[in-house]
Amino acid sequence: MLGLGSIIGTGVFISLGIGASIAGTMILPAIGLAGLVALCNGLSSAQLAANHPVSGGTYEYGHRWLNPSLGFVAGWMFLCAKSASAATAALGFALYLNPENSLPIALAIVWVITAITLLGIQRTNTINILIVGAVLLSLIAFVVFGAPAISANPQNWQSALDGENLKNLLPATALMFVAFTGYGRIATLGEEVTEPRRTIPRAIIATLVTTTVIYIVVTWVALANAGNQFSSLALIAQTFSGPSLVKVLTAGAIIAMASVLLNLVLGLSRVVLAMGRRCDLPKTTARITDSTKVPAVATIVVGCLITGLVYVGDMKLTWSFSAFTVLVYYALTNLCAIRLKIEERLYPSWVSYIGLFACLCLAVFVEWRIILAGLSLIALGLALRWLFVKRS
Repeated sequence: MLGLGSIIGTGVFISLGIGASIAGTMILPAIGLAGLVALCNGLSSAQLAANHPVSGGTYEYGHRWLNPSLGFVAGWMFLCAKSASAATAALGFALYLNPENSLPIALAIVWVITAITLLGIQRTNTINILIVGAVLLSLIAFVVFGAPAISANPQNWQSALDGENLKNLLPATALMFVAFTGYGRIATLGEEVTEPRRTIPRAIIATLVTTTVIYIVVTWVALANAGNQFSSLALIAQTFSGPSLVKVLTAGAIIAMASVLLNLVLGLSRVVLAMGRRCDLPKTTARITDSTKVPAVATIVVGCLITGLVYVGDMKLTWSFSAFTVLVYYALTNLCAIRLKIEERLYPSWVSYIGLFACLCLAVFVEWRIILAGLSLIALGLALRWLFVKRS
């Protein structure tokens, strides 16, 4: 449930439409491929977390199994990737709430969530289960009422595997991969679950299989009803149902994306905190407020990063940027897992090699301007790190 709560949201309500706008009906195999890549990466994350159960993810793993510079790049890419995902969630929240006034609403929700986080309020497991349950119920209703179109309109979702369609498969897979990446949250629970070497891998596998099934079924129904005119699920629901289902889907989307945004702000602020403690970011980001036990400066920095990306105002652009940076991040995750000793491994090394190769290949299929922006940010980050380390 924690895994689904970290994944289901922007992925199902926003990224499916973005992927379909690029690949059309080839979005269905793209989801399957992205799920397989995510599984390899998830198993690598599980192995690392089982051996080094600390907060910080690949930022910490990079420092332990690679070197400080690559560890920093991992943390820096995580900040960039998840800030872009958070901006997409905020814009998606506004799209479903009021598409005609989306930018002010997106900015407002970012700072409402940031303020909630500063107060020391975190999402509990009970709230997470309620949110996931509400979102799943809204998606089940969408599938049940929209399913008749699968047999009635097969031409809308069937596609020949010709060159025209295949050329869009990998670019769509790269974008859809981001829709699975919340599973990393599970890998950080090594100190909080019984038998982590057994429980965490099972949770990751169950989460990714369940998420893949949900994405494929929802996309199948959406394509059957809308064809290549794939837009928001609420608008598609208007074509085959009354206003009640539209309201249910809208409510589900709003709840899910607000929840994802909260989860991302919490996670990002803790990575900024960890980087500040190592002087990879200014030391002030490592300060914790005594009254709330919250890293206030780190949280405000995260809010500012997300705000800047929200101002871009283009969900496809922010999602594409998230795709490239998160693929670099998980390439480093797999590289760390490859360095594990035999006695530390839970799975064969070829799992991590496949994950590394897949991440690097998919990164090439992101739009070239996004690749240049991502590489430039890596160079900028390393330069800033050198400056911070020198001053410390």
